[in-house]
Amino acid sequence: MGATRIPEDTVEKIRKAVDIVDVINDYVTLKKQGRNYFGLCPFHGENTPSFSVSPDKQIYHCFGCGTGGNAFSFLMEIEGFQFPEAVRHLGEKVGIHLPQLDQSPAHQKSNRDREVMQQAHELLTKLYHHCLLNTDQGQQALAYLKDRGFDEETIKTYNLGYAPDSWEFASAFLAKRGFQLDQVEQAGLIGKREFDGKYFDRFRDRIMFPIFDAKGNAIGFGGRVLGKGEPKYLNSPETKIFNKSKTLYGFHLARPQIRLTQQAVLFEGYVDVTSAWRAGVKNGVATLGTSLTEEQAKILSRNAEGITICYDSDNAGVNAAFRAAEMFAQTDCLVKIAKMPDGLDPDDYIRKYGAEAFLTNVIGTSLTVMSFKMDYFRRGKNLQDEGERMQYIEEVLQEISTLKKAVERDHYLRQLANEFSLSLDALKQQQHQFYKQSQKKQDKPFEKRDNKARKNFYVQRLLPAFHNAERLLLAHMIRNIEIAEKVQEEIGGAFNIEEYSAVAAYLYAYYAEGNQPNISAFLERLHEPQLIKTASELAMLEINEDISDKELDDYMKQILIYPKKMQIEEKEKEKKEAERRQDFLTAAKIAMEIIEIKKTFTNK
Repeated sequence: MGATRIPEDTVEKIRKAVDIVDVINDYVTLKKQGRNYFGLCPFHGENTPSFSVSPDKQIYHCFGCGTGGNAFSFLMEIEGFQFPEAVRHLGEKVGIHLPQLDQSPAHQKSNRDREVMQQAHELLTKLYHHCLLNTDQGQQALAYLKDRGFDEETIKTYNLGYAPDSWEFASAFLAKRGFQLDQVEQAGLIGKREFDGKYFDRFRDRIMFPIFDAKGNAIGFGGRVLGKGEPKYLNSPETKIFNKSKTLYGFHLARPQIRLTQQAVLFEGYVDVTSAWRAGVKNGVATLGTSLTEEQAKILSRNAEGITICYDSDNAGVNAAFRAAEMFAQTDCLVKIAKMPDGLDPDDYIRKYGAEAFLTNVIGTSLTVMSFKMDYFRRGKNLQDEGERMQYIEEVLQEISTLKKAVERDHYLRQLANEFSLSLDALKQQQHQFYKQSQKKQDKPFEKRDNKARKNFYVQRLLPAFHNAERLLLAHMIRNIEIAEKVQEEIGGAFNIEEYSAVAAYLYAYYAEGNQPNISAFLERLHEPQLIKTASELAMLEINEDISDKELDDYMKQILIYPKKMQIEEKEKEKKEAERRQDFLTAAKIAMEIIEIKKTFTNK
């Protein structure tokens, strides 16, 4: 982290001003359940929300993967920030300015590189936009867009632009403004010739679609060739600020509507998104010239409960929709597929039939994934041929067997039986065979279940008494300084679980400095990720805060006698071994030792 130092009072001021629910809600769709908020964990794949955020404690904890912390640590984990960066980011969010921080030379250079790339993209976005709307060079591109149905509002909303047919328009512009062209090259905006080392513009004579990150910062471009030429679309390369697999076109504009409706529409290209926006689809996004990635699917599933996939109607589009549906099957989203008429993409359809028809007849009639798959399996098959018909029926039955709800399975079985005049009972029997096979694959022994299931299982008093006592005692100590002081006086660091002993030691030191209970502040004292996870989990435990002195004493007793119980177990083994050897004198001595050990705790 270098030599960075931020005054503790400044950190505390920012911590108090920030609401962790607001911070996390920018990345995870949260729903209130009782006193806390829950959502799908952004740090591991899951179908059932186990990621909990406490507005009272200003911390988060995932009962699935165990990650936890406060607003600062959340940004450090999800954005890759170091602590000073997280503090600065949240300070800006709440209007608290931080002076320039002292950072290591390598870190300073990395930050400068990112800032230069960011600034270059912002300037070129404005320049290309100006060229499109206000120069003679951009007239042909503007006429093309208007002919394709683009209005001025859409052009301005998406900051569309035009890169003139010049080898040095952008590079000369940036050089005059003091940019080092080697850094601009690293940003993917210009190239460098090998034979003479001269720089040249990467984008020439193209309509420019700026690509923004989730916060609305320009990080890349997609350039569509205006005339003839290849490639039709040229995208920015991967850079320090642009990762195609983690970025969705139009997400910064669509996210408010996605969060409001809990629905998103996924398109294949930039033009489809912008056309759909004009048609009233304000929650549309697109991948960046590649198939949907796992990271992109996670972004959408964290922000929406339902996804409508609206791809082209050609074979490539249908296959891509099938793969995307399979990827979303790993999430908890309700997925539908919009069926486009043959030969048309969403932009074509909107221009030909209009916005209302698109909303009603395409988006409004989207198929369930199962219905789409049934159509997909039909492709290329002659169902009049008995062999191909049987192959189709078997493929559909296997898919039906994977459906979780019995009512869904019954619905599609009846549909299949009616279509081909088949016995419903026979189909059910065959489907059940596939279903049992799929269930066997899904069944897992307890130790392979997800962490949330295991932890819930343990919480139901399956933990050893001493373990349960230690975790509950620490949960009280985190909330109550008087309990912590009493425990420190009675048992000190005599916790049997190493992680709990370490958390207790940090907690004693934290209170000794005059601090009051504040789990968010305490977590910053814990530098090991595992201790942060442990402490956040303990802080999230539901406990009766009005603990009696008797309960408290009982917890401490369980902790203190556990090592002696282990000692007794070892002595019992030694005694049995002595008896097996018929060394009864040794066995008798060991029996007396066991009695003496028991005397030390039975009367406490």
